[in-house]
Amino acid sequence: MILIYFFLIIYVLAMLFVLFYSFAQAHLLYHFFRFKNIPHQKADQNVDELPMVTVQLPIYNELYVVERLIEAVAKFNYPKEKLEIQLLDDSTDETADIIQSHIKKYPGVDFKYIHREIRTGFKAGALREGLELAKGEFIAIFDADFVPDPDFLLKTVGHFSNENVGMVQTRWTHLNESYSLLTRLQAFALDAHFMVEQMGRNQQKAFINFNGTGGIWRKSCILDAGNWQDDTLTEDLDLSYRAQQKGWEFVYRPDIKSPAELPPVMSAIKSQQFRWTKGGAECASKHLGNVLRKSFGFKVKFHATAHLLNAVIFIAVLLVSLSSIPVWWAFYKDMVPESLFQGAAVFLVGFVIIAMVYFFANLSLVKYTWRGIGRFLWELPLFLSVSMGLALHNSQAVWEGLTGKKSPFIRTPKYNLSNENRNWTKNVYTSWKIPFTTYLEGALALVFLTMVILSIQTKTYEMLVFHFMLAVGYGLVSWESFRGQIRSER
Repeated sequence: MILIYFFLIIYVLAMLFVLFYSFAQAHLLYHFFRFKNIPHQKADQNVDELPMVTVQLPIYNELYVVERLIEAVAKFNYPKEKLEIQLLDDSTDETADIIQSHIKKYPGVDFKYIHREIRTGFKAGALREGLELAKGEFIAIFDADFVPDPDFLLKTVGHFSNENVGMVQTRWTHLNESYSLLTRLQAFALDAHFMVEQMGRNQQKAFINFNGTGGIWRKSCILDAGNWQDDTLTEDLDLSYRAQQKGWEFVYRPDIKSPAELPPVMSAIKSQQFRWTKGGAECASKHLGNVLRKSFGFKVKFHATAHLLNAVIFIAVLLVSLSSIPVWWAFYKDMVPESLFQGAAVFLVGFVIIAMVYFFANLSLVKYTWRGIGRFLWELPLFLSVSMGLALHNSQAVWEGLTGKKSPFIRTPKYNLSNENRNWTKNVYTSWKIPFTTYLEGALALVFLTMVILSIQTKTYEMLVFHFMLAVGYGLVSWESFRGQIRSER
């Protein structure tokens, strides 16, 4: 009986964290509604007074997308004499030769090719070394899979007329959103972040983050905040919090689009998720205590806590899902009062709030059309299921981040897929190694499928939907992981 109550306590505590996170999301959604119809502040700039800008392109073995990137930045509508483009190349393959050959096609563009033999500090180290040579007063950054808006600089540099502004972030959009189910679900998640979370935080002067790409910095802000540091896997989030703690203001422009590619294969998605979640946990360990001790207002501290600890929700979901099995058994055997189970229904509020965030974020982009609503009705439960199916994988990343275990920066493979080129199985950068957690995901899919069958047989339906979503989520995540390996061997 003591063991049953132990699992019940674990279940309740994990659900309380989900509820706390959902309240933060609800507050962001409220501010999204308050400000979504207010015209975004434009950044008009006198062309004769445009500042010197350096564009940094961190690159590491990107033979599939680097030519597309070079062609895009060469089209920037900005005075050539005031524009410098750094190709920060750490490549160890033929990407280096492709870059040096391709930039010769644009003799009027000030390309600076900087090659490092040793990837000290990974992306953060490349940005830091490039900054030492940068001539620009402002630094725009784009990852290799982005295709920047030609007017990006003209639309953003004007914000720096306010001397307190240290960074301007734009909204990611998706070049291959409709490529597959996996890319569509990733877009579903990212759109919620860029519409509700970034907008909601920025409009109430809470901390937001530079998203690693698609943004532009004041160089003096980077230096004042301590420059790029490589002690976390999310150097962008780390620098963002250091800069804002020193009083720098950030501007978010959701109306400026920065198109990028979404990874189409589960192994690439997992590597990206691992880096983001572990890096977020590392930044929580590094910054949360400082933020809470300083004299920021309650809203800033509240949202910084939810922001920095958002990846912990994967641990919470994993604990809820595992503890739900003995909790279900206890209620089935009348070992726990029915009233406790009925009272636990309050936790459903958290999931409803989270669903509303994704609902309004995604439908706002399609103007609340009936077609969009119809698509949302099947995407939301599938997205939530897959998110729960990633809980085991991401919980490992969060735990490593919180406990200080270090690991190298593993960048996400790029593919440059299109309607004509849809084959990703021959990508030389994709890792097809099957980690042990993938086998555990498959096992958990079978466990929760068994729980679904037992619930139907015993007519105890209280957790049927939850266990069904877990079975689907773990099943899809493990199947897509194994499917990539099978297809690569054909």
